Amino acid sequence: MESITVYDIAREANVSVATVSRVLNDTAPVRTSTRQKIMAIIEKHKFQPNALARSLVNKKTGMIGVLFPDSSNMFFPEVFGGAERAAMKLGFTLFLCNTFSNFSRESEYLNLLCERQVEGLIFMGGRINSRHCPELLVQEVMDIQKRIPIVLINGSLPGHPCHRVKTDEYVGTQLIMQHLIDRGHRSIGFLGGSADTTTTMEKLQAYKSTLGANDLSFRKQIVRLGDFSMECGRKLMDQFLTMPNCPTAFLCINDYVAIGAMKAVISRGLRIPEDIAIAGFDDSQLSYAMNPELTTVSQHSEQLGSHAIAILSKLIQKEKVKKLTVLEPKLIVRQST
Repeated sequence: MESITVYDIAREANVSVATVSRVLNDTAPVRTSTRQKIMAIIEKHKFQPNALARSLVNKKTGMIGVLFPDSSNMFFPEVFGGAERAAMKLGFTLFLCNTFSNFSRESEYLNLLCERQVEGLIFMGGRINSRHCPELLVQEVMDIQKRIPIVLINGSLPGHPCHRVKTDEYVGTQLIMQHLIDRGHRSIGFLGGSADTTTTMEKLQAYKSTLGANDLSFRKQIVRLGDFSMECGRKLMDQFLTMPNCPTAFLCINDYVAIGAMKAVISRGLRIPEDIAIAGFDDSQLSYAMNPELTTVSQHSEQLGSHAIAILSKLIQKEKVKKLTVLEPKLIVRQST
């Protein structure tokens, strides 16, 4: 069957194409009898308006692009879930791009999303968490921002004004460190993360400052970086467990590293938290699926996503929005400490 067009509907209803367009897009008043006649024809032919064609007319696609770095880490899908639920309520559809924190892949997706005429962008991970992001990659984002509103989640492009929503990871680290110290621990190791990322350095600075505030010395030898995976946590903990004076507690860069560390401890027949206490960060769904359940810090992942959408929606509507929105972290004490 040959597909029907707005021109066919206009001809059958004996009205102009502009009138049909006004009914479809509800952009201007149309006489009730005329509207009913057009709607009856649309229903008769089961007409489905072409979304791309409509976007060319009203300059709106209803699409928002989302770039995030790692779909295997549940924290990021949880943020995306919050964003998606908020977007649906506002009539937006999200276009998800998994970049694997690869700068080239980010650039490819940025170009693709611009070609698809998204109305806004949400950016997580990758270059916005890099301590040494090349200026060319920073400028790429800034050039796009001149045409499309962008909101960064838990990241920044230093020296360049961007709208951002973040959880205060520095305060979150202080909270969980103080919790471990208050539990009587005086030797607390730091596991995971990468020296190339701002989030690792921010947490490491908070780790050091909390030690100092409690008259405890910082010992470089009980800080071991790597990456953000379970395997990293397992390997690093195995290294520590061979030391003669292993720390009695560990702060991990995220829940995934913490779970890997827990597996290493349990595999050696040690008890958590009686022999070694372990804390994570993010409060992902895995944190309470473990046995023992993991003490961690909530970043309010869903709220990060929903706030980003709310800010982006206002920017799309040309409303003024403050540049930085900060969420307060929450300490979640469970069985692992």
